[in-house]
Amino acid sequence: MAVVEKSYPIGESRVFQRASFTGRAAEYFGIWIVNVLLTIITLGIYSAWAKVRRNRYFYGNTALLGHTFEYHAKGKQIFIGRLIVFGLLVALNILSHVAPLAVLAIWPVMLVVFPWFLMRGLKFNARVTSYRNVRFDFVGTYGGALKAIFLGALVTIISLGLLSPVASRWFYKYIFDNLRYGDRQFSTEPRLGALYEAFVTVVAIVIAGIVILGLFSAVASGFGGNSMGRGMGSISLWHWMIVLIIPIYIIAGLYYRAAVRNIIWSAAMVDHRHQLKSDLGRRRYAWIAISNVIVTFATLGLMRPWAAVRLQRYLAEHTAIHVDGEIGVVFDQIRSTGGVISAEYLDVDGFDFGF
Repeated sequence: MAVVEKSYPIGESRVFQRASFTGRAAEYFGIWIVNVLLTIITLGIYSAWAKVRRNRYFYGNTALLGHTFEYHAKGKQIFIGRLIVFGLLVALNILSHVAPLAVLAIWPVMLVVFPWFLMRGLKFNARVTSYRNVRFDFVGTYGGALKAIFLGALVTIISLGLLSPVASRWFYKYIFDNLRYGDRQFSTEPRLGALYEAFVTVVAIVIAGIVILGLFSAVASGFGGNSMGRGMGSISLWHWMIVLIIPIYIIAGLYYRAAVRNIIWSAAMVDHRHQLKSDLGRRRYAWIAISNVIVTFATLGLMRPWAAVRLQRYLAEHTAIHVDGEIGVVFDQIRSTGGVISAEYLDVDGFDFGF
């Protein structure tokens, strides 16, 4: 489906074309409510087909350079992948009751196997996505996934979080450097210094929040009556501190997520020529994410379609690309070399494991 192509200069020497999202909450509500009802009636079985309907709507309403994306997965593929994962979890649960010690030996193995699941999921999701009738692909290996996920998590834990920007760089380079559009390669070279700047900002937010809560607790506890009253008040205040620390971590995490997205995407290229761009506002992104959750809970889930459309529109409008050359010629060249991939291509990697 073609849409009116618009140019939104971002303010640099290059002109970047922003993506857009044309979906509407009222329109998506009809799809969402049917998905929910059928998933409940079928005891969760329909959720695989619900995912297909949802993705086709969101992909089909996300436009870039006058064209939208397409999602080609089948509900059966997602359902089979979920059955495999569900069966594995059931087997582990049974084993934990029959031979608890055996589970202790299995979980380390599962940690090593998980990167394989993620690799297959990335490959599947890329191959069921197309743009201008050309499919995406993912060529990452298990070894790369092991480094990006398992070793990344390991160095983060060992360093008490100090190496998390390094782990983030490994992870997103694994994704982007192995992504293909037709036969054209994606790549990204994010600056480690920029990732650490984002990390330091997040740490500063957390520390400032904890200090403010600590000062408030110390001042408030000083207004208690006798020592027993102060002790009880102190316990109560410390409980409140623990509760209030959670939003601080959530806000910091959302800040970091938006900052990392901007850094990774703005360092990304397609075919070493066409530059991507992300310029999410960190405070705005955090506000949208948090208020979406609040509104969804307050309306018992009925405003979930509005929240999903709202977030997708914001993400799309703050994602852009600079195409080096005449757009029509560039995509004609990609189609001629990348080829229009047939439906049989989908069956090469079978199932979506949901990771």
